[in-house]
Formats: sequence, structure tokens, C-alpha cells
Amino acid sequence: MTEKPNILVVCGRNKKRSRTAEHIFKNDARFHIRSAGVSPQSERKISENDLNWADIVLVMENNHKNKIQKIYTHLELPLIEVLEIEDIYEFMDEYLIEILTNDLNQILKNFFE
Repeated sequence: MTEKPNILVVCGRNKKRSRTAEHIFKNDARFHIRSAGVSPQSERKISENDLNWADIVLVMENNHKNKIQKIYTHLELPLIEVLEIEDIYEFMDEYLIEILTNDLNQILKNFFE
């Protein structure tokens, strides 16, 4: 694959989990990354533009996937993978970084190699 994939990482309010993912991978040469939240109170709320940009969407919980599918029924959505990472971690939590690193590396292997 010559072109770098666009990965959109989504959680509830884009404060901890998805922001951590964007922060730790922003300089990764293998892909482009962006984060957003599904809540109206999000730091950066998910948009139609984000979904059109993304090759794959990684959500933290199943209800995030359901919300996206419910709100954006008019779009042809990219693949949405559920990471199943609970909202129990703070921004840049050591264990969260470990989980995200393992998950993203596995997803890159599965979908883009």
C-alpha cells in the first residue's frame, strides 16, 4: 500500500481515550490520525467531513459505533472497529497507551498490510 491510511479514533467526549490515541500516534509515518467524540459536549465533535476522510474508524465502545450509524445513515460509512476500551483511563494513562499501541498495530497489520 503506497498511500497512508486515514484513521479516525472516536470516544465519548474526545477528552481522554481518543485524544490519547491521536497524541501518541500523531507523528507515526504509517498513517494519518485524527480524533473526535460523539457527544455534543466533545472537545472536537465528530463530523461528516471526518467520516468522509477516514479509511477506518476506531471507536472505544459499541454505543459509539451505534451512535455514528444512527446519525450518519445518509453516508457510506468506512469500516468501524470497536476497540472495547472502557472509560476508566485518564488522558495519557500508561496502561491506556499500551492498549492503544497494541490495538492499532494489530489493526494496521489486519487491514492495511
